[in-house]
This record gives sequence, structure tokens and C-alpha cells, in this order.
Amino acid sequence: MQTMFDWYVEVLSNYAKFNGRASRAEFWYFALCSLLLNLGRGIFQLLFPAYLLPVLYGLAMFVPNIAVNARRLHDTDRSGWWQLIALIPLLGAIILLVFLGQKGQPNSNRFGPTPKLAPG
Repeated sequence: MQTMFDWYVEVLSNYAKFNGRASRAEFWYFALCSLLLNLGRGIFQLLFPAYLLPVLYGLAMFVPNIAVNARRLHDTDRSGWWQLIALIPLLGAIILLVFLGQKGQPNSNRFGPTPKLAPG
């Protein structure tokens, strides 16, 4: 059984992989781990003001976030370009969140085999 940090490392090891599919567990554990790391970084920044730290972390996580979002959308048989819907104020982010939370297709789709059955 994989832990939350295993999923985080899994996403980081596939940081620029935009093809294939990502399971809900992979996506949501990565999101939870990112949230916890950001909270820890925020507390650290309150204690020791370092304004470069959030900028560096944000830049480092930019591509992995886009890649895991694209793979998660692929699991629901949508193009990764659907991420751009988040540019619509408020409503776009809600729609994207719904798409990311939907159950993936149980069988292979145009983006590859289901992540639960995929080797590796």
C-alpha cells in the first residue's frame, strides 16, 4: 500500500509526463501532500521570513501540477487542455475541480490503459 508521500514522489518522478492516465488516488494524494507542504512552508516563513522560498517552490511545482492534472483529465477521457477552463473566474475552477474528482473510465481509452491495471 502506498503512502501519501509515495504518491507525491511518484508524481514528481513523472514531472513532465503529459501522456497516459493518473488515478484519483495519485492526483488527490499529491494534492494533499502539496497542501501539507505548503502549510509547513507557510509556518516556516512566518517564523523565518524568506520571500524567495515560496517563489522557488511554486516554480518547481508548476510543471508537475500541470502534468498530473493532464493525466487525471485523461483518465476521465478529456484532453489536458481542459485545464484552461480554470481561467474563467470562479466557475472555471469549480468545473475543473468536478472533472478532476470524477471517476476514471474503467477500461482503456484513447489515452491508454486504466492506471489501476497499468504496469509499474
